[in-house]
Amino acid sequence: MKNQNPISSGGSGKSMNVIAPLSLVKHLSCFFFFIFGLTLGIILCFHYKSFSFNLLVTNRQFSIFTSQSSSSSLSTPPTSNTSNYNLEPPNVIMHNLNDQELLWRASMAPRIQEFPFKRRPKIAFMFLIRGPVLLAPLWELFFKGNEGLYSIYVHSDPAFNESDPQGSVFYGRRIPSKKVSWGHANMVEAERRLLANALLDFSNHYFVLLSESCIPLYNFSTIYSYLMNSTQNFVELYDLPGPVGQGRYSILMQPLIKLEQWRKGSQWFAMDRDLAIEVIADNTYFPVFQKYCNGSCYADEHYLPTFVNVKFEGRNSNRTLTWVDWSKGGPHPSQFIRTDVTPEFLEKLRSENSCEYNGNETNVCFLFARKFALNALDRLLRFAPIVMHFNS
Repeated sequence: MKNQNPISSGGSGKSMNVIAPLSLVKHLSCFFFFIFGLTLGIILCFHYKSFSFNLLVTNRQFSIFTSQSSSSSLSTPPTSNTSNYNLEPPNVIMHNLNDQELLWRASMAPRIQEFPFKRRPKIAFMFLIRGPVLLAPLWELFFKGNEGLYSIYVHSDPAFNESDPQGSVFYGRRIPSKKVSWGHANMVEAERRLLANALLDFSNHYFVLLSESCIPLYNFSTIYSYLMNSTQNFVELYDLPGPVGQGRYSILMQPLIKLEQWRKGSQWFAMDRDLAIEVIADNTYFPVFQKYCNGSCYADEHYLPTFVNVKFEGRNSNRTLTWVDWSKGGPHPSQFIRTDVTPEFLEKLRSENSCEYNGNETNVCFLFARKFALNALDRLLRFAPIVMHFNS
């Protein structure tokens, strides 16, 4: 027993010597974590306005992610850069929306009229074509120097896969398209598809439908001022007795559409944003045309004229801004070739007419003209900039 005491005493002393440093390390560790936690807490509190924590539940699993608050950007005055509000569409306009999704999204309109950013109203030039924009070099001259005041949208045959030069104003402006047959309702579907894509850009205020054979008759600033200051839309409509007018009406369209409401007109329109939204949001009249106006009915000559006549006649000028020559008769207007293009001819198209604009008489009645063949391009490039004052 005597021999056990020293051993026991010695063992106890050694244990005390070991426990003391361990206790010190433990206290130091706690103190370190306390300081670390306090510092982290101060940092998080200092930046709590800049970050938010969100709990995400996916397939019964929880995950936490942080996202920076937009409070700092909202506190700064709005500028002309609309990307702060995610309202500016991407430069590439291809998307995976089907027509139903596209029309639904494009039909949304803000109820607050004042824009929360500096907005420069633009004209949407919409080209409904089969292949390339044949007269693209002329349009390049027309658009030059007016960046930010226009948008371009091209609907071509989906089988056409050539691309425009990278420096062209038409580069990357082709929308997701579908095949179009002349005289069928899918022609109007393509027009609505163009309108819907253009409506996604909140800055587009006026919408002009053009063909591959169209040319401008004035410089950009004149056309821009004419459209932006107009108090009416430009959808041609008139009542035409006979087989190519009232004769195309189907009694199956009653009771929604009556014969006395039936109208005919050019498909080449110019309309403001309000009417464009009404056209793409129409789920009442257009389905009737899809069902009963095909073949010899030519929906592209009757849907918009009839729809506008029934719903929005008071806001419409009842005329088109695109000049064509029907003097030779037949199902298609006259085509102009190289030898037809002279300064005198172009000047005649610009001024030899009379019409009403905003309640006043004017001789500026047509802003565009068709149909011009590709072989007329060289003379158009030579004469048009002079006659139409492209550089002024």
